[in-house]
Amino acid sequence: MVGFIPIVVGSTVGLAVATVAIPAAVGAAGFTGAGIAAGSLASQMMSAAAIANGGGVAAGSTVAVLQSIGAAGLSIATKGAITAVGAALAFFRSK
Repeated sequence: MVGFIPIVVGSTVGLAVATVAIPAAVGAAGFTGAGIAAGSLASQMMSAAAIANGGGVAAGSTVAVLQSIGAAGLSIATKGAITAVGAALAFFRSK
């Protein structure tokens, strides 16, 4: 029963990271629901990616994935995976 508490704490921390911290960090970098914010780190990344790719941002690139997170957030599956990783890390750390 002692191992249950670290799992709950780790799950809670993992869920907080997935639902609050990651979207907040991505938004602060300039990847927003309204698009990429002018003058932000995101706009610099988008410019560099577009130059490197001949004028467009490649699908699946870091910029594209971060913009997707900024616009729609993380998927339920990703939130679940991050929560599970938090629980596993806390469980194994308590051993």
